[in-house]
Amino acid sequence: MQRATAKIEMDAYTPEVAARTAHLYERVKRVVPAIEWPVFAPDIDAILELKRRRNAVVLAHNYQTPEIFNTIADIVGDSLALAREAAKVEADVIVLCGVHFMAETAKLMNPGKVVLIPDPLAGCSLAESITAADVRALKARYPGVPVVTYVNTSAAVKAESDICCTSGNAVAVVESLGVDRVIFIPDEFLAKNVAAQTRVEIIPWQGRCEVHERFTPADIATLRAQHPGIQVLAHPECDRPVVEAADFAGSTAAMQKWVADRQPAQVALITECSMSDNVALANPAVEFVRPCNLCPHMKRITLPKIRRALETMSVEVHVAPDVAARARLAVERMVAVGAPR
Repeated sequence: MQRATAKIEMDAYTPEVAARTAHLYERVKRVVPAIEWPVFAPDIDAILELKRRRNAVVLAHNYQTPEIFNTIADIVGDSLALAREAAKVEADVIVLCGVHFMAETAKLMNPGKVVLIPDPLAGCSLAESITAADVRALKARYPGVPVVTYVNTSAAVKAESDICCTSGNAVAVVESLGVDRVIFIPDEFLAKNVAAQTRVEIIPWQGRCEVHERFTPADIATLRAQHPGIQVLAHPECDRPVVEAADFAGSTAAMQKWVADRQPAQVALITECSMSDNVALANPAVEFVRPCNLCPHMKRITLPKIRRALETMSVEVHVAPDVAARARLAVERMVAVGAPR
């Protein structure tokens, strides 16, 4: 069966497909072996045609694999960038290459458009760590305390919140409220890292990212021992001791900018694996050491699934109108923080 599938894929890699996709392979050849390209190229070629036919755009998170991120995506970035850009999209169809809460956020910002997610089972351990009922219980326990909700949550949880945030603007969002304390959900480690940067009291929830919680200070010590002089960048979803052991901590967008601006000789990104591949392609002079933790949910999104989503116009994301209206307000408040006046 595997041999038959491989033959079908190779048969689809016609000279015409090879010619139409050759310029795209140039973008990724440093991280995608030549032997793999004939498998990817037919789907890429078909997706590009389907995008034209459907008037569709592809939004891809920084954790998507290089063959998605660098070839078919129209808009790429971290959660904040995708939320902001989703509000500006003029196409009829949005394909969200990321996890389910991101597709919900795109739908919140574009209620009249079709939003597709190639695999509805692409979830998130953080999003699954808290429910709308949990938020209501927290508000009852801390009456009058505003709820700041990380975007890694369902629309139902966002709807119970005062404002959303991302790892890139969490401190700014917390301080924008002008209060002495906030409920900060659901990421326990991000809450600790925000608390270290503000005088606002942070009331946390005990959710964690299954990728970032696996990193330890010992991992960073090993990197430094094996690679003297290496620069280590950590995501703020890592535990506080990991962030303290790093040379820099920030969102995926902040990491990208740090590497682009500093051009270190050698760097390690303490975050999801594919991020390193994508940043490496944009910075060929920098050597990347990859302490690899994969997100199994992000990796559910593949080229064949994206192609099928555009062919069948499924799976479409829907948010109940009453939930959407309240959740949209929380997201819009987040997008407005730090936006140009």
